[in-house]
Amino acid sequence: MGPVPLPRRPLQVHHPPPPLTCAHDSPSNSSTTSSNDLATLSASLLYDDREQIVREESQNVKVLSDEEVSLLPDTPYNLWVRGELDDYVDAPEGSRVEIIGGKVVVSPPPGLPHNAIAGDINYHLVRAHVLGTGYPWKTDQGTGMSLVGIGDGYVPDLMVIDEEVYLAARRAGVRTVVPDQVELVVEVTSSSNAKHDQQPTGRGRRNNKWNGYAGAEIPYYLLVDRSPKVARSILYSIPDQTLGAYLHQESWTFGEPIHLPDPFDIDIDTTEWRSWDQ
Repeated sequence: MGPVPLPRRPLQVHHPPPPLTCAHDSPSNSSTTSSNDLATLSASLLYDDREQIVREESQNVKVLSDEEVSLLPDTPYNLWVRGELDDYVDAPEGSRVEIIGGKVVVSPPPGLPHNAIAGDINYHLVRAHVLGTGYPWKTDQGTGMSLVGIGDGYVPDLMVIDEEVYLAARRAGVRTVVPDQVELVVEVTSSSNAKHDQQPTGRGRRNNKWNGYAGAEIPYYLLVDRSPKVARSILYSIPDQTLGAYLHQESWTFGEPIHLPDPFDIDIDTTEWRSWDQ
């Protein structure tokens, strides 16, 4: 069963990810630790005489092969909408299972630096809703978005939905939302899966979330690109359904406040935002 139709917006054995690599002071010798143990421990640590460093590690993203998809009991999209696809692909706990450009993509759980940025954006929007009289926007994190027209299914880092539409979806008990219900979507890139969020470029480019959001006519797409080569936030607008592309963009370097225009009209502090190599 697909998503329940709701009002359009006015005018959402497993293996844990590897641990972060940390720098530590060299361990001291002790009577209870053998030289072999110390050698093994030393090999597993990253030393830096100047400072302790914690960096986000790149983790693998799995894309199901055509052969693997052929073994599924139903189409990936139907399984995804019913919430069953995770079980069939044996996704590790906390992973995101999405259908992007027709491909089943299993991404590792995002790390704290990624989640902190999404949390900052959520904080500013929630604060505006709480403090602003009649501010109509609600946020959602973790709910899937069904793009039935192309058979894709995404799990955005953040969605912004009109409060009345949000409450209608909540009361209807839907598992996923549809693009007509969403005013703004946010994605924060990680080193493992940035290509699924960024505007496609070059020859042989594949459709991804950027095309999907534009083709579904999501009015605003805020991309926080943590690539060291970019380190910018980009607000895409004016979606063209036929082209599957956004026709306008505005961007800010990390450290500059983002201004979300009407109908949101808020500023977002990005002082603590960093690229994924920092």
